[in-house]
Amino acid sequence: MNSATVDTPAGPLTILVSPAGAVRAAGFTAHVDELTALVHPGLRGPVRSRPELGAVTDAVRSYLDGELAAIDEVPVEQHSGGEFMGHAWRTLRRVKAGDPVTYTGFAALAGRPRAVRAAAAACARNAVALFVPCHRVLRTDGTLGGYRWGLDVKTWLLGHERQSPPWSAPH
Repeated sequence: MNSATVDTPAGPLTILVSPAGAVRAAGFTAHVDELTALVHPGLRGPVRSRPELGAVTDAVRSYLDGELAAIDEVPVEQHSGGEFMGHAWRTLRRVKAGDPVTYTGFAALAGRPRAVRAAAAACARNAVALFVPCHRVLRTDGTLGGYRWGLDVKTWLLGHERQSPPWSAPH
């Protein structure tokens, strides 16, 4: 795997990619080992630090410059361990920037409206932050809820993505 760290206003974003260029882990940390631990053992490999990851780092920089859809087509590869988890992560990739959903709404989008806990678990187990945008999922009451990389990062990401200020929770 190759890794690179991109400086962002929310802090360092470190990305691990497969030899083919699919993102296997990404998170707001400068510690590659922290991300490697999130990669399924069957997808792990030696990590080589690189200054750039080509199209992946280009997409992140475009996203940071305001082209919010730039990250949407970046390939990702993570092992789900179950049919629903993989489906939920694919569903998350369809949640548009500036249009966050609640966990209940996310479960409904994933086709299992009563599986709110499973939807929350999909967010918690997501290793590919930003590219599988679990930061776009809020508690049912509209509050932020949790985020592996901290609520300050989640707040920054949602603020960056809002289309019309001020950002507010969905009704």
